[in-house]
Amino acid sequence: MTLLDTIKARRSVRTFDGRKLTGEDMKRIQECIDDLSNPYDIPVSFVLMDAEKNHLSSPVLNGEKLYIAGKVPKVPHAEEAFGYAFERLVIYAWTLGIGTTWIGGTMKREVFETAAGLAEGERMPCMSPLGYPAKKMSLRETMMRKGVGADKRKASADLFFDGVMGRPLNAEGDMAEILEMVRWAPSAVNKQPWRILKLENAYHFFEKKDKGYISDAVGDMQKIDMGIALCHFVMGLEEKGMSYEFALADPGIVPAADEEYIATIIVEG
Repeated sequence: MTLLDTIKARRSVRTFDGRKLTGEDMKRIQECIDDLSNPYDIPVSFVLMDAEKNHLSSPVLNGEKLYIAGKVPKVPHAEEAFGYAFERLVIYAWTLGIGTTWIGGTMKREVFETAAGLAEGERMPCMSPLGYPAKKMSLRETMMRKGVGADKRKASADLFFDGVMGRPLNAEGDMAEILEMVRWAPSAVNKQPWRILKLENAYHFFEKKDKGYISDAVGDMQKIDMGIALCHFVMGLEEKGMSYEFALADPGIVPAADEEYIATIIVEG
């Protein structure tokens, strides 16, 4: 299965079969955690938490036994770094048959933060259950997916641009497949806030902002989504064996009032 196949097949899981992860799968998840990094070099720490032992639950979940939470310092670009690293783990977990779902609000946050050992100067933007998906989704999960249009995505022409914002990018070959990986990235309420502007061999990422996605507990949730989009783009490049350089260099473009420059990836060769 290709990375694109994995990304398109992966879904948020809220209904689990009640089994604990096997020892082998726990080992693999821990090895993945130990190997995680992000292009911002901002430390993202992960904590595995037993649901029963720590009295953890969420009203949108059923059958979960284990949670994972990520913590980051309150510094610039922490949200992007968090989204990038957490999504690497999410994709890897899916290849093992382990379900996840990003949760930032539908939980007793103070209970999860205590269980995760959140320190002064840190944020715990999101957590996720880790478990084996049940054979059938609950009615609540089905309705939630339908409500946000979880199986739909914006058209490429609305997300990727060539030379100037608004001019659709007609990518071909490997780059077309990589951008499709970005298009299928998950995001809060499926808003898909990423916009990519290609100038020569540089791909500039912008966040298209919506109101109501910033809080002290989470930070800018849509910047987390931007980290997810960057992760998909970079993983695509890596799968294709393409070299790249990550940069935080203002491309000299004045964005729209509701847009913010995030980062640049320069594809070499």
